[in-house]
Amino acid sequence: MTRRTMLACALALAVAPVAPAAEKPPAPARPGVVALLGAESIDASEVDAAGGARLFTLHTQEYDLRKQILDGIIAKRLLEKEAKVRGITADELVKLEVDSKVPEVSEAEAKVFYDQNKARMNPETSEADALKQIMVAQRNERRGARRTEFVGGLRKVAGVKILIDPPRVKITTAGGPVKGPESAPVTIVEYADYQCPFCVRALPTVKQIEERYAGRVRHIFRDFPLTPIHPNAAKAAEAGQCANDQGKFWPMHARLFADPTKLGIDDLKKNASELGLDTAVFAACLDSGKHTATWQKSLEEGQGYGLTGTPSFFINGRLVVGARPFEAFAQVIDDELDRAASAGAQSAAAPKKSDQ
Repeated sequence: MTRRTMLACALALAVAPVAPAAEKPPAPARPGVVALLGAESIDASEVDAAGGARLFTLHTQEYDLRKQILDGIIAKRLLEKEAKVRGITADELVKLEVDSKVPEVSEAEAKVFYDQNKARMNPETSEADALKQIMVAQRNERRGARRTEFVGGLRKVAGVKILIDPPRVKITTAGGPVKGPESAPVTIVEYADYQCPFCVRALPTVKQIEERYAGRVRHIFRDFPLTPIHPNAAKAAEAGQCANDQGKFWPMHARLFADPTKLGIDDLKKNASELGLDTAVFAACLDSGKHTATWQKSLEEGQGYGLTGTPSFFINGRLVVGARPFEAFAQVIDDELDRAASAGAQSAAAPKKSDQ
């Protein structure tokens, strides 16, 4: 099972037949003749277009793997070049700039993590052994973060540019709850489920993105309730939209994710009261199912893009699945910002008709 699969909340939905998306997502262009019908030819791009969401997901996985391998090759060469300049080996450079700068994980720090995640621990593992495992895992995590930081600095100095194009899908961005300016160069469309634990884990990362890239990122939220396994997710989605009618979507959004175990009808109405909404209007909205069609449309659109689990994010049409670390999102966002800056520079440098 892949990490991507493990991080998704659900891999299959036992739902009614999926309605086609309003616009079939195009797969990345792959020129080349793949079949001949006498004198007539079939191009690979035609196959990709016909494959739609199915091939888009596959192309995304292929791109991620190629990018991962490429990043490894780039890191190896940059480390070797820097080591040569310093007159040491690459291993010595890593020990100097990475290993020696990673603080040890204390038992107290490991204990905090243990207490917060005790319910998920293997009951057959003693606390002492669990703490040792946590300390090793957290130390490796810190080492990986420091290595990424150091290599990232080398990449900037070297002026690394990735020339392979990522697969994209054209995402509908009109309507719905949104944060950030419409003019932002990066748009993130998030599909999530209020009862999904992995969506809860992604919240700090989303908040960090909004803070780090304030003014440069627009965040759009879409409901994707996995009703076969999360029976309260649909009504929670409706509660968010009912709150949106009164201009309180994001406060309700935060309240719903604060405790996924409290998403019953009474809990939702209590949230509305505590948030200062007009409770009578909210209750009428929730009880009537006014926004049932809203989440159903959002779900169908997501399925049309090939989504099967949550959380799923489209960053300028590039798919990122699961509660992945901030660094994984930052890498894509930074790449998109660089691409936008390069496109802007080329446009500014292009000769105007009056100059020709």
